[in-house]
Amino acid sequence: MSSAIPATPEQAPVGPELVPILESRLDPAVIDLIPPELAYRHHVLPLSVDGGRLTLAMIDVLDLEAVDDVRLVTGMDVEPVAGDEREIRRLVESYYMKAIMNGVAGGDVEVIADVDDEIGDLQRMAREALVVKAVNLIIRQAVQERASDIHIEPFERELKVRYRIDGILQEIAPPAKRLQAAIISRVKIMANMDIAERRLPQDGRIGLRVAGRDIDLRVSTVPTLFGESVVMRILDKSNVLRGLAELGMDGHDLVIFESLIALPHGIILVTGPTGSGKTTTLYAALRATFTSAKKVITIEDPVEYQLNGVNQIEANERIGLTFASGLRHIVRQDPDIILVGEIRDTETADIAIHSALTGHTVFSTLHTNDAPGAVTRLVDMDVEPFLVSSTLRGAIAQRLVRVICRACKEPIAFDAAAYRNLADAGPLANVTTVYRGRGCDRCKFTGYIGRTAIFEILTLNERIERLILRRASTGEIREEALAAGMRSLRQDGLAKVAAGTTTIEEVLRVTQEEMVDEVEHRRA
Repeated sequence: MSSAIPATPEQAPVGPELVPILESRLDPAVIDLIPPELAYRHHVLPLSVDGGRLTLAMIDVLDLEAVDDVRLVTGMDVEPVAGDEREIRRLVESYYMKAIMNGVAGGDVEVIADVDDEIGDLQRMAREALVVKAVNLIIRQAVQERASDIHIEPFERELKVRYRIDGILQEIAPPAKRLQAAIISRVKIMANMDIAERRLPQDGRIGLRVAGRDIDLRVSTVPTLFGESVVMRILDKSNVLRGLAELGMDGHDLVIFESLIALPHGIILVTGPTGSGKTTTLYAALRATFTSAKKVITIEDPVEYQLNGVNQIEANERIGLTFASGLRHIVRQDPDIILVGEIRDTETADIAIHSALTGHTVFSTLHTNDAPGAVTRLVDMDVEPFLVSSTLRGAIAQRLVRVICRACKEPIAFDAAAYRNLADAGPLANVTTVYRGRGCDRCKFTGYIGRTAIFEILTLNERIERLILRRASTGEIREEALAAGMRSLRQDGLAKVAAGTTTIEEVLRVTQEEMVDEVEHRRA
């Protein structure tokens, strides 16, 4: 009778060692050795050929069926190696997407204008397996690539698909032009839009689960010369719900912001262009201030993410539920904190101001270039200056800058002479070394992965309040705020350059408006 000998740690079985896959070293000629359908079905990726032997990256190296299929198709001996599952899936979809989406019979079919398509035919085409797969691939790859938006754009001879990744549009392999009507109809069906209406803009929403993540797509279509252009905004619920410390504020600005949102009443405004992260900042403020002892109500257009314990209202102008009308009823609900998605008009501004006067804390956004501009924008909306000075507690302007890729981050000498024209280069005064991303497979040779925010925070003092009362210009208020210690967007960005978070070029890219405003103010 033999007894089993327990395995020692050295004897314990381990999985196969993962082989790193460098996208820059992939050979298109080797990739083409395997048909797209086969690569997609087994999730295998050919890496190299040496003496008639094909090295094949696989998720499961014990998948003998996949090895046999590849050997049969290529006529080569196959050497399976284990690769990272997410990386193999991403590269297979990236390299084979165009071939998969173009692989439909009828290549000689001439493209006909959308207006001549029968609605019944479009519905049938939109549900075909190829079209469903093409749309799913576009969405799945966008989520994997961390895209914030998907653009499907029809032109005379082609259909373009572009992803906005870290604020920059990047083109991907597009589907065939002949699939244009079916793909757009498929998206509209998923978003519960009217596929028969192709002459007017439409909006819709798609709820999806991609790789275990809950994703909302906000869909917008507009008619163009060669068909409907579609933009899908990707709202990943796991990304936006950040804490205050994750926003990118440095210690000094964070203390100021925390003190502002802790005030018992008044208005706090977040300003910046579309896509600058204003909603993320407001949600972080709500999460930091919310307790079971407070009632929080929001009115948004649209409600981007659901916040536990917060009463959220979605504006709908078609039925008369505007920011102004919704806000008027919200104040009757006895809230402690109110979030208004955006102050767009005089009526909304007036109600928000009076809500703050009656003891509520109001968070909202404005589209202005900088924080001082929020003051003059409210005055331009016919809000009395004395009401602005007595209710506005602070204004926060922000932009998003790309973060240097950690995998290829490298130091470079700082050329102070080349940037001597930066008027407020204080954060770089004693810096001799800055950083950049050299470019690698991980960041797709952009040198950047992810984004963080840069801020400027305006708080009111007696001098600024007097400037508001006499309807001073944005430039005058800005000068006083800077003299009182406010750090500008560009200064905050340069501080992040000095810390090795981003690059000078990136900061200059997102603060060009500020530079133009400064020049115009000096000329005046």
